[in-house]
Amino acid sequence: MPIFTRFDDDDDDEEKLKAQQSIPVDKHLFDARQIMIVGPVTMDMARDVCQRLLALAHVSHDPITVIVSSPGGHVESGDMIHDTIGMIAPKVNILGMGWVASAGALIYISVPKERRFCTPNTRFLLHQPSGGAGGPASDIEIAAREIIKMRERLNTLFSEATGQPLSRIEKDTDRDYWMGADEAVEYGLVGRVVRRADEIA
Repeated sequence: MPIFTRFDDDDDDEEKLKAQQSIPVDKHLFDARQIMIVGPVTMDMARDVCQRLLALAHVSHDPITVIVSSPGGHVESGDMIHDTIGMIAPKVNILGMGWVASAGALIYISVPKERRFCTPNTRFLLHQPSGGAGGPASDIEIAAREIIKMRERLNTLFSEATGQPLSRIEKDTDRDYWMGADEAVEYGLVGRVVRRADEIA
């Protein structure tokens, strides 16, 4: 009689263990009023981050620190986080680490420049949104118009956040535009480069 080995229970146990291990970390981060945005920007991430922002705002009006290290992703999910940061009462400081790209940069500029920090090795990427529309020609045409509107909106946001003329933003974001930490400060994207946590205030 054949013997079948089930791995489902082992997988479930591993997931439960990971969840249990993350509980103390989440509690410490909540108590420290810190939120981490790491990895691709998705709808699930946006929901989680916005829930945390709203919960922290409900508990206290003390400042919140948001740490961003992201290659970007879903623009509308980035919009949700960007707008939630702007809506809540507590002051939010944002720290860029690793890389802050695309929709990650959209989240990064959700606060005034004096509250935008990064570590020395952070890299920033600005570029125009992309799309992969398919289907009937009329649908592709609609999608193309929406991408153009999104590009114009994002360029305006980055112009306002950096102080750069809109024409400069349009030119720079036409292709991938990379900046190191010091270049991003000069560009107006970053307020200050920091090396220690106590420099964020």
